[in-house]
Amino acid sequence: MNKTVSKVYIASDHRGVGLKLYIIEMLTAAGYTVVNLGVDDPNKSVDFPDIAKNLAEAMEPDSKSRGILICGTGAGMEIAANRYRHIRASRCERPEQARDDRFHDDINVLALAADDIDIEMAFICAQTFLESPFDAIERRIRRIEKIS
Repeated sequence: MNKTVSKVYIASDHRGVGLKLYIIEMLTAAGYTVVNLGVDDPNKSVDFPDIAKNLAEAMEPDSKSRGILICGTGAGMEIAANRYRHIRASRCERPEQARDDRFHDDINVLALAADDIDIEMAFICAQTFLESPFDAIERRIRRIEKIS
């Protein structure tokens, strides 16, 4: 478990509820403090931009927190989350992507596609995302500052 992550905020739209609940269970068992920001009813349609906004607002006061957003494609959540200055979201399908996106770009939100990823692989991506460091060398910091 990465001791530098204070909390993991997780949210999904209706299409991602099952995957979200599985990841919450697994991360909690691994010792992470996980905050479920909803939704929990797969039969109640919601708008993914509202879910991404809730997560972005929850994360803003805590720079050591990380977020996981789940929708059917993952792309909608990624796009919506990246509208917020303090968020750097990336849609990942493989743990290598999550590791590299953390290392190079200091992503703080992982977007997952509930319709396209196996639940075990989604958890491995989430775990890799949470455990991977950022390579805080000058050029990477400079690039992140340009987009923030």
